[in-house]
Amino acid sequence: MKIALASPPFPKNIAEGLTILKEMTQEAAGQQAEIICFPESFLPGYPGMGYRPADQTHESLKKALAEVCWIAAKQGIAIIVPMDGYINQQLVNLAYVVSATGEIMGYQTKNQLDPSEDSLWVPGTERSIFELNGLKFGITICHEGFRYPESVRWSAQQGAQLVFHPHFTGSNTNGPQLTEWGNKNNPYYEKAMMMRALENTIYFASVNYSSDFPESASAIIDPQGNCILHEAYGRTGIIVGEIDPELATGLLAKRFKPELYSTMNAAKR
Repeated sequence: MKIALASPPFPKNIAEGLTILKEMTQEAAGQQAEIICFPESFLPGYPGMGYRPADQTHESLKKALAEVCWIAAKQGIAIIVPMDGYINQQLVNLAYVVSATGEIMGYQTKNQLDPSEDSLWVPGTERSIFELNGLKFGITICHEGFRYPESVRWSAQQGAQLVFHPHFTGSNTNGPQLTEWGNKNNPYYEKAMMMRALENTIYFASVNYSSDFPESASAIIDPQGNCILHEAYGRTGIIVGEIDPELATGLLAKRFKPELYSTMNAAKR
């Protein structure tokens, strides 16, 4: 199966975001990818960057999602689109999964917020597994995938062969100038990507923006923890990689014994 990871620039508004999404999705479909994933909070754009309040209303987001569904059906490719959304009238950070026929298959919320995000979103409370053309996959969003490996292990224990990881690290104003993916002096993010795959024996597909000072690059990691494909730092575009779901056995995740860490056992000792 071919999967595509999009590394777009920060959109100036929700309309520009949809234009970028359409162009990158068309390119991915042209390379026979069956699904494309965009970075965290792509629509209307990551908070704190001057987006209009009008782009964050329930109606604007609902209209944008309908446009994404139309694009998916038009190009015949599934889309994972991270965006803001409302659940019980509360703003959450989530990623919708849209099928190649334009149907909404469901969504995954960001459940473990970074402390700096407590004033931006309400955390979600549930996890989901999705299936596309025989591929089972989960989604973990940014901070929770980097800092809470349990979010990935849960998916692997439910049979996921791949976990998509839309995220945002870096800046357009300042930061390190990275040159080599996974270098020991890089920020920890790329090492965490490798570990999420290796410790669960599944594929891990991490997706970032193409900022001027990225602290990680979009990458596909195989079940042995090897980076099989990554984006160039700061480049706007897509990468398309081929995965073999049969290699994602989930062996290590399935061998995990939660009973060894129970409160009862701790009390006995």
